[in-house]
Amino acid sequence: MSGNLQTIKETRNYISGELAAIYSGREVRSLINVILSYVLKTDKQHLLMEPGRQLTVEQSEEMIRICSELKRGKPVQYITGETRFYGCTIRVDESVLIPRQETEELVDFVLKENKDYRGNVLDIGTGSGCIAIALALHMSGAVITALDNSAKALKKAAENAGINNANINFIKRDILKRWKPFNYKTGIIVSNPPYVTESERKYMHINVTGFEPPGALFVPDDDPLRFYRAILETAENILEPGGRLYFEINGEMGASMFRLLDSFKYTGVSIIKDINGKDRIAKGVKNGGK
Repeated sequence: MSGNLQTIKETRNYISGELAAIYSGREVRSLINVILSYVLKTDKQHLLMEPGRQLTVEQSEEMIRICSELKRGKPVQYITGETRFYGCTIRVDESVLIPRQETEELVDFVLKENKDYRGNVLDIGTGSGCIAIALALHMSGAVITALDNSAKALKKAAENAGINNANINFIKRDILKRWKPFNYKTGIIVSNPPYVTESERKYMHINVTGFEPPGALFVPDDDPLRFYRAILETAENILEPGGRLYFEINGEMGASMFRLLDSFKYTGVSIIKDINGKDRIAKGVKNGGK
């Protein structure tokens, strides 16, 4: 089929039919609005008001091409090249994870607890830069540093910082490799590291497993907390006494995360549930020490 979608209404019907077997009705309606808005450069309200609006041949062909991409599971955010996160525009491609609502909840929790914080904040495993950018724009007194082991991810994060006018220091480091000592101290560490176990892969949609970077998603079944442990070991040297650490976590690992933070002598350890009632955020305060 090529170049024969005439109107917005006809396009909606075509896409609905093509995607009905893959996505829920609610997801299909959302995807249609995103696609139409993207191709026609207009908003949802105008789309609803103009069901008879005529498409050009080029627009029709673009709709069909995008629908074909969606049918093979490609996330719509990778097709349009961007998404929204905590009021920011975040550009994405297959080098970075697509920001999730759960991560917005992490950012919101950090901001509520540290509204007037003035000092260093370190975002470990920044990916698209979404956490660091949101924090930079809402914590005017803080100095934000973000690190990742992927040069491609850091390039995308720096691009996103630029389009959102966020001032962030970016560093390329691998948290799993022992760092040489360096002169840096921070009062807050935030991280959304890989936490999906390999055994969970089979339950996930193709639009995740087939397109998003696996190194940013999956961890071995026999060591699912490896990134958290590495961060806590690093925090021994760089997190100030009384400093706060915030993690996004696997919803099935709240108890394990509590024990891990407790084993590193963190106080005020708490596991916070997300909007769906899943354990999602782990918080700890570094022991005062000397």
